[in-house]
Amino acid sequence: MSTENYDPCYPDQPVVHRYLPVWAKLPAFAAKPAFVWADDGDTAMSYATLTYSQLDAAVERMSSGLLGALRRADTVLVLASPGLRLVKLLFACQRAVLTAVPIIPPDPSRPGAGGAAHSHLLRAVSQTRPRAAVADARYIEAIKKSNAVVDIAGEPDRLAAMLRSLRWLSVDELEQGGANGAAPVTPFVGGEPEDAYLIQYTSGATGAQKPVVITAGAAAHNARAARRAYELHPGSVVVSWLPQYHDCGLMFLLLTVVAGATCVLASPDAFVRRPRLWLELVTEFRATCTPVPSFALPLVLRRGRSPDGRRRRPLELGSLENLILINEPIYKSCVDEFVAEFRGDGLLPASISPSYGLAENCTFVSTAWRSRRCVDLPSYKKLLPSARLSFHMADEEPEIEIIMVDEETGEPVEDGVEGEIWVSSPSNASGYLGHPSATREVFCATLPGKGSCYVRTGDRGVVVVRGAERYLYVVGRSADVLTLDVDGGQRSVCAHYIETAAFGGAPDRLRGGCIAAFATSPVPSTSLVVVVAELLKGSGGGGGGDHKDICEGIKRAVWEEEGVRVGWIVLVDSGVVPKTTSGKLRRGAAREKLLAGKLPILLEARYDGDESSSSVPWDGGEEEMEKCPGMDAAYGSASRRLRLQSFL
Repeated sequence: MSTENYDPCYPDQPVVHRYLPVWAKLPAFAAKPAFVWADDGDTAMSYATLTYSQLDAAVERMSSGLLGALRRADTVLVLASPGLRLVKLLFACQRAVLTAVPIIPPDPSRPGAGGAAHSHLLRAVSQTRPRAAVADARYIEAIKKSNAVVDIAGEPDRLAAMLRSLRWLSVDELEQGGANGAAPVTPFVGGEPEDAYLIQYTSGATGAQKPVVITAGAAAHNARAARRAYELHPGSVVVSWLPQYHDCGLMFLLLTVVAGATCVLASPDAFVRRPRLWLELVTEFRATCTPVPSFALPLVLRRGRSPDGRRRRPLELGSLENLILINEPIYKSCVDEFVAEFRGDGLLPASISPSYGLAENCTFVSTAWRSRRCVDLPSYKKLLPSARLSFHMADEEPEIEIIMVDEETGEPVEDGVEGEIWVSSPSNASGYLGHPSATREVFCATLPGKGSCYVRTGDRGVVVVRGAERYLYVVGRSADVLTLDVDGGQRSVCAHYIETAAFGGAPDRLRGGCIAAFATSPVPSTSLVVVVAELLKGSGGGGGGDHKDICEGIKRAVWEEEGVRVGWIVLVDSGVVPKTTSGKLRRGAAREKLLAGKLPILLEARYDGDESSSSVPWDGGEEEMEKCPGMDAAYGSASRRLRLQSFL
């Protein structure tokens, strides 16, 4: 594997935290900002800065404090609030050779509003069995005072008992050099590449979230591979509002230090409240790199230029070299619209960097970006590519090997044939904690005649040759592919194509990115195609006739755009369609809730064949809703009592 240094004067380190003393001792880096936290206040922005020398000193103090209370190789639950403290704590855990389990801290006083977050905390504590938890002092006090955590998933005492059994460490005290005020003197030790550094959970988009074990060496390799792919260097400036607890948001903390760059951070909540904040930070700091989920682009187009009560600052986006797009699918039309809107503000089409990653490979896998030389990336089935692959694998061993495999035979497929994406690299995670059979199935895939182990991603893709380039297109999750009966045969279609077409049927009434399509059954001959769509705020209520027109528009648009007949359309309020913390649709969860009668419905329309339909509006009461004529009782109805929190 080639993991070249960007500069031979600064040799690469086997683990990420060892870069910190290197930078801190160099005069050109000691006072340089490593991380900047941007706080978007009601009337103005405020900033807090952490230099490389400050970061290295803080990491040394906090790691000493951690080792005063814990032993090397212990597992620690990280529940600190997002910000510079969390950055210091994550690097301190690696230096202290502790296995960090970063979790977005749920509000202990609001179990009803944060049920999913509390359930995830219960899952993490049960599966990882941490020796301690680290949190802000105020959070620890709230945990001790609150009884809200005891009412989780029908197990009144389990989470409360688990939390009480943990040793709670205050980030405030650790910043002073020790737990409980003690500041033990410990020599610098630091972790080795084989040490377990991180347990990060999969998104849970297609099933239960699983704990992925990442070694310090795998994390360092992944950051070096990403640094090389995006050509980051000490002059690079990153802007990120992604969650710092997992995946791309966490990886860019490591990538910043490996590159010796500067990273400007903001909270996801701040972006959701005011999407223009993202572009203002790019302008203010002349950022060269910024990673965002693909759904951020249409959100900014819808809300980024709306009045928000503060003086408008002109945007200047010409400094961007990498606008990194994650969370497939990445539609070319959406990207083109965004570039057209902000090209007048200096945004260069060549900065667009469609990328691919997954938790099982730390995060980063590939990007289609190449040194701002390619302005117009070719599309396949409306999607942009997420990688450029070599023609001759034997002649050039890649950083991260990507192959396409037939899911049934386990054999590689030819270019132009869709298959499952398999990935092999030193960035591969060690496996799923406590799931040996799933680990063997996902992390130990092999090919005839090759000794490497591959990770089975569960993603469907295709390699397409365009001129002198081989492009990888990530078509969608294999679990989200619908198999349909069409004219006596069968046809497969990814759910996101149906969802995109459905949104086009009523774009002024529906929430983009909040539409879920799925089949009621895996058996095509007995299955219905279902579309569950969130209405924009202010579009709810009782107007049954108006809502029926929306259903008709969805049905017509999906048929005209994708040739798919929708048999059941469900309109719901904003925030009802289940999503992951990173904004991915949980289509399986939406199906389960709908079929169990646990989805709060405004109106549903059931179509029999091609013409007839029946629709029933929700009357706003608590009693069971009347079913459409001919609707199977198993589909049931919904109560308004259950509410799910959407990322957007």
